[in-house]
Amino acid sequence: MSATTTASAAPPDDSPGALHTPVIAWFDENARDLPWRRPEAGAWGVMVSEFMLQQTPVSRVLPVYEQWVARWPRPAALAAEPPGEAVRAWGRLGYPRRALRLHGAAVAITERHHGDVPQDHAQLLALPGIGEYTAAAVASFAYGQRHPVLDTNVRRVLARAQTGVEYPPNATTAAERRLARALLPEQEATAARWAAASMELGALVCTAKSPACGRCPIAARCAWRLAGKPAHDGPPRRGQTYAGTDRQVRGKLLAVLREAVDPVPGERLDAVWDDPVQRARALDGLVADGLVEPLADRLYRLPLT
Repeated sequence: MSATTTASAAPPDDSPGALHTPVIAWFDENARDLPWRRPEAGAWGVMVSEFMLQQTPVSRVLPVYEQWVARWPRPAALAAEPPGEAVRAWGRLGYPRRALRLHGAAVAITERHHGDVPQDHAQLLALPGIGEYTAAAVASFAYGQRHPVLDTNVRRVLARAQTGVEYPPNATTAAERRLARALLPEQEATAARWAAASMELGALVCTAKSPACGRCPIAARCAWRLAGKPAHDGPPRRGQTYAGTDRQVRGKLLAVLREAVDPVPGERLDAVWDDPVQRARALDGLVADGLVEPLADRLYRLPLT
């Protein structure tokens, strides 16, 4: 058998380095120039972006992010304002409880860490509103540390490239965490670069609906592609239904309150949605979540404390 035939028959290299090296090289050439990736963003800019990017596309986040960091360039600046101002500035990004959590994190950073976003992963995880993903992302992207960063895009890349399935489970599993840890490069700087690169690959190439395998730097060793791209046969994937839901009603109610300087009478809120039962349920939910503060005489405002 000739050397050429032997080489063509060889199985793809499935070592971690065969995954990291081409993805990082691709990232070096194709990474988007996003403001939170620039050195001047600092750890606070990274943290703000991570809160905003949860379940929200980059195109919607960019203008709000720019306005946010211009107004509150450090955690102490945000902590000095009422939480309702964070909700107001959040605009229509959706899931506005993230604004309250980010405000709570800013207060804690100001009180516990002299206004500097902590570098230690455990201290990040101890901040209000910070979960495992966000702590790992900030430690990795802001401080160049070695942590598995498992967002939806990374999970999809690993599911296809390593596990051979089209989509990861609906919720992150222990098996995914073990795989992500096993694949981490040993050097901290390389691990941090891999975290950003694999996330970008999932966002731009290995997308959920239309993966561009022809442009993928690891297509030759992707288990899912080599298996013939078998269709997803797991639990149905969760949709993002919005129209007619309580989420839509909550958004309409908050829009009125964000635009108001003074407390808003209940009659104005009544006008945003015809169904009184659903409207009341949505308003009660906003109050319970701390996003709306009820006052006497059926007046409402964004929270001051």
